[in-house]
Amino acid sequence: MARATSLYVCQSCGAQTRQFFGRCSSCGSWNTLVEQTATPTDNRRRRPVAAPAEAAIPAAPRRSEPIAAVGDRPLQRLGSGYGELDRVLGGGLVPGSLVLLGGDPGIGKSTLLLQSAQAMAARHSVLYVSAEESAQQVKLRWRRLAEEQEELPAPEAGGSGLQLLAETDLELVLQELEALRPAVAVIDSIQALHDGELGSAPGSVAQVRECAAALARIAKRQDTALLLVGHVTKEGMLAGPKVLEHLVDAVLTFEGDRFASHRLLRAVKNRFGATHELGVFEMRGQGLAQVLNPSELFLGSDEPSAGTATIVACEGTRPLVVELQALVSTTSYSSPRRTATGIGTNRLHQILAVLEKHLGLPLSRFDCYLAVAGGLEVEEPAADLGVAAAVVASYRDLTLPPGTVLIGELGLGGQLRPVAQLEQRLQESARLGFRRAVVPKGSGLGRLAAGLDLQLLEAGGVAEALVAALGVNPADDRA
Repeated sequence: MARATSLYVCQSCGAQTRQFFGRCSSCGSWNTLVEQTATPTDNRRRRPVAAPAEAAIPAAPRRSEPIAAVGDRPLQRLGSGYGELDRVLGGGLVPGSLVLLGGDPGIGKSTLLLQSAQAMAARHSVLYVSAEESAQQVKLRWRRLAEEQEELPAPEAGGSGLQLLAETDLELVLQELEALRPAVAVIDSIQALHDGELGSAPGSVAQVRECAAALARIAKRQDTALLLVGHVTKEGMLAGPKVLEHLVDAVLTFEGDRFASHRLLRAVKNRFGATHELGVFEMRGQGLAQVLNPSELFLGSDEPSAGTATIVACEGTRPLVVELQALVSTTSYSSPRRTATGIGTNRLHQILAVLEKHLGLPLSRFDCYLAVAGGLEVEEPAADLGVAAAVVASYRDLTLPPGTVLIGELGLGGQLRPVAQLEQRLQESARLGFRRAVVPKGSGLGRLAAGLDLQLLEAGGVAEALVAALGVNPADDRA
């Protein structure tokens, strides 16, 4: 009988060593080596022994074919019951695909998938596998959601296609998937499943890798759309081996402040759609509700204040009108503080340098704080002009005229560069009642702005744009 030995496995990269070290020699992570018991097995016993007659006949090799001769298969997507989730997925769930959903604890991952599973159960067979909670706990949440949401059936109503399985054993889960053959299956979560043939603990690198691979094989074989819930580390990254993200077809992140009401759903990876779409949800007493008009969520009060500017950011095909807030105050330190929430700090440093260079503002002697209302992360450079206007308005204690949006990328030479999807941004601004828009020169959208009852102010540089927006020259000391 083979003798059991101890191995130390890195929980970040899966590297193995027979000696414990504080730092993994492969990926450099600290305190990630976990001791596991490994029993050597004889692989020859698992291989079927062919008969002498069969062994003499060589197996026919699998032939390739021209790519043009491969048969076409129609892509029939399954609606998740929520338009925001379908938007991020690229139009819905693809049969046989694997979707990994990650997020901080308590952010609402299980609530979102349970609501979506209940909505899909009206049209398809759905299996919900709860590996972290008991069947009674899931039933209590389902009953509360069913009673408080009008679109969900009453708990006593029959005919629902939602099946519940509270199990952590991978073999039993695979048997249930094989017997039921559901159109959609939810695994909550992949870190809680356990393969009895492995000696490691649930959630380890080996367990997560083997469980995900086994689920992927059966999902591809019987065209079951599989939704996996994944844990995250304290750094916000998906826990487990990196091969888990390579194995699945889509990786979604559910993010947001636990003390705020809205949640943002993004796609980090998507083999069947784009990765720049954004889904917005709001956590309410009756569960998660999709926000169909997110621009109103990220706008502040109607009363104008100094240091506030409005921009139009595009997340995929969706334009969002967002409010920026800046605070410029005299520093009491030798080096001023630069703090940004929702905007990259390096981007803020670059905009401050351009303003000091081309407008002569001594911003190097002032602290600068910048925040995006609503906690949204704005990464595109089209927000540069809005950031510059908010900073200058706070420095000069000026107030932007109400009903003004600023759109444009700021170059190092102080020039304004055109941005993509300008037409969609202007249409969203006009729909929300804005009357003026400051845009880069040469946009060629004057006729569109006239049809939208929107005054278009074109500028070639940052100084010209700020004069048009604020009504005064920000470089003038008397401003």
